[in-house]
Amino acid sequence: MRLLLAILIPPLVFFTIGRPFQGIFCLILWLTLIGWPVAAIWAVYSLSQYRNEEMHRELGGRH
Repeated sequence: MRLLLAILIPPLVFFTIGRPFQGIFCLILWLTLIGWPVAAIWAVYSLSQYRNEEMHRELGGRH
């Protein structure tokens, strides 16, 4: 679900993963027609980083 949001409405992803300042910046970028693809790619990348961090926390920081 978040991946679909990252592509269609990139700023919402940042707010759902607890990064409001990046969400505001992404919103400004998303509002420009040229910046929309960049905002979508950035949101997808940030979502994947968030998922990796969550997985790392679940494993207790073990390698």
